[in-house]
Amino acid sequence: MSARFQELDYRQTPLGELSLRRRLEPGTGREIHEIKLNEEFLMSSLFTVAEVELAHLALAELSGDSLNVVVGGLGLGYTAQTVLEHSNVGSLLVVDALGEVIEWHQQGLIPAGRTLAADERCQLVHGDFFALTRSGEGFDAAAPGRLFDAIVVDIDHSPRHLLHPSNADFYTAEGAQRLAALLTPGGVFALWSNDPPEDEYAATLATVFTDVRAEVVTFPNPLQERDSTNTVYLARRR
Repeated sequence: MSARFQELDYRQTPLGELSLRRRLEPGTGREIHEIKLNEEFLMSSLFTVAEVELAHLALAELSGDSLNVVVGGLGLGYTAQTVLEHSNVGSLLVVDALGEVIEWHQQGLIPAGRTLAADERCQLVHGDFFALTRSGEGFDAAAPGRLFDAIVVDIDHSPRHLLHPSNADFYTAEGAQRLAALLTPGGVFALWSNDPPEDEYAATLATVFTDVRAEVVTFPNPLQERDSTNTVYLARRR
């Protein structure tokens, strides 16, 4: 295999073909890691600005120490790693449905995995984030019903572009109500989306949450030689 491209691992999963790749960016020689599920890119280290901002924006809404945070979706670990950069975070659970991705982090195949493994505040949880939200028991098997100060989600491409149809109920008013029940009073929900802000989804959140807003994050896209944008939704439990 070319020195410019290497498939670090390949797995057949219930969701389809999952692969971890490393390549060198032409021109700069920058090392890029990518995770693909079938023909879709789940994550690329070429674009991380919005994933980092997702964590910063969520935690900027909170004060106090020993904050308890959940990140839904591990990916290449940029959101989780950024959460841990905040010294007032006391604990972090990172929930991912793909055990293979967790293994890649634990094995050090993904650079952020070393940071996550070294931080005693961080726990990687193999589970379906959406199913755990529906369960009524929450994300921490050791403490059913445990509440969190922030729930930060980066799984689906957007509230309308889903990785699996079963995730759709999360983006309804009922799904928002279940999520709010897992937050402390005044706790923050933050969601990454690849699409522009959707008034309909913001209105759905506003039936349950307060201080609902959509932040547009702009970053350079060298592949298209122009800027691209992502959206971060923010909402607070009443």
